[in-house]
Amino acid sequence: ALAAGAVTAFPDAGEALTALRALGVPRAAVSASRHARTLLADTGLDRLLTVVVDGGDAARLALPGKPDPALFLHAAARLGTRPGDTAVVEDALAGVRAARRGGFGLVVGLDRTPDGHGAAPLHAEGADLVVPDLTALVRKTWSGRT
Repeated sequence: ALAAGAVTAFPDAGEALTALRALGVPRAAVSASRHARTLLADTGLDRLLTVVVDGGDAARLALPGKPDPALFLHAAARLGTRPGDTAVVEDALAGVRAARRGGFGLVVGLDRTPDGHGAAPLHAEGADLVVPDLTALVRKTWSGRT
């Protein structure tokens, strides 16, 4: 997909990141993929992020992958936030587990399954909240705040 230039973002990602930026909420993308920066740039989402931590950073800094919280903790440090004051949104069980282990203040599971069958496992791993898309998260957690 990278070589073919066929990378597309979920439509809710740009909308949610734009809304969070307007609210002054710092935003990071955390991925173990060494291609994360390229993917984000190809979709234009990189312009909506404050920080990106990817597989290249993990290799350079010898940070272990999920379910270890090291990648998330590094991103929070780069944002200048404490884990307890930081939310993590994850669609993978190992990522939810990592966020919980890292002591993050809000752990959100992202369940994009059509019938919502991924919600129970995300809750079981420690998600405080499970949403079907990122705009639902913004509506539930930041609506009405200035």
